[in-house]
Amino acid sequence: MRARTNLNTRTTLACLALAGAAACGDAAANGPATSASTPAAAPAVGPAAFTDYDGAAVAGGPGAGKRFGIGSAAARTAIAAMDRDVGPDGAELPPGRGTVAEGRTLYTAQCAACHGLNGEGNEPTYPRLLGRVADAEGFKFASDPKLPHTIGNYWPHATTLFDYIRRAMPHPQPGSLSDDQVYALTAYLLAQDDVIADDATLDAAALRAVKMPYADRFRPDDRKPTAAPAAARP
Repeated sequence: MRARTNLNTRTTLACLALAGAAACGDAAANGPATSASTPAAAPAVGPAAFTDYDGAAVAGGPGAGKRFGIGSAAARTAIAAMDRDVGPDGAELPPGRGTVAEGRTLYTAQCAACHGLNGEGNEPTYPRLLGRVADAEGFKFASDPKLPHTIGNYWPHATTLFDYIRRAMPHPQPGSLSDDQVYALTAYLLAQDDVIADDATLDAAALRAVKMPYADRFRPDDRKPTAAPAAARP
């Protein structure tokens, strides 16, 4: 009996998922049809893509020309609050400024608990952040992938540092730092890896002018977006 009960349950659930409750009444009440029963018509298959969705064609849907109405359109202010990315050329960098000295104080208070007092990291959760290890100089990662990939010996763009800190740090409260604080932390980290001077001040113009030591080891992605096929467009 247990085997038959499980088979009936699986059949009913499969029917409900594909055809809806109304079409599954007999299966739910009596179990799967016997060999003497008239074979049921194959349930309608759902849309191949979301853009082809038709509320009337899906069992349990809201009806022809309608949608479920889940969620709401994002407000412009909400979009603006999240639209904070800074690209490699730094065109989106905000106003503000920060010094290496200011960044040192901020790093100790906001960052050292995870990344280590000197950026040495806390493996395996937090990898090494700082340090121009002599063995890794000259971009030797292809011959030894275990060499530490730090800011000074690997990162191609200084603006990426600003972008990531601004959006994702500190870990308990991402996005809580002011732009001045992000400039200061960026300055401190770059100075620690001998990319900029220890007494430097960073603002948008100064950060855009920073060239990372191994920037020329990276090839820019020159691929261009292609138009979506007509069938895939909403």
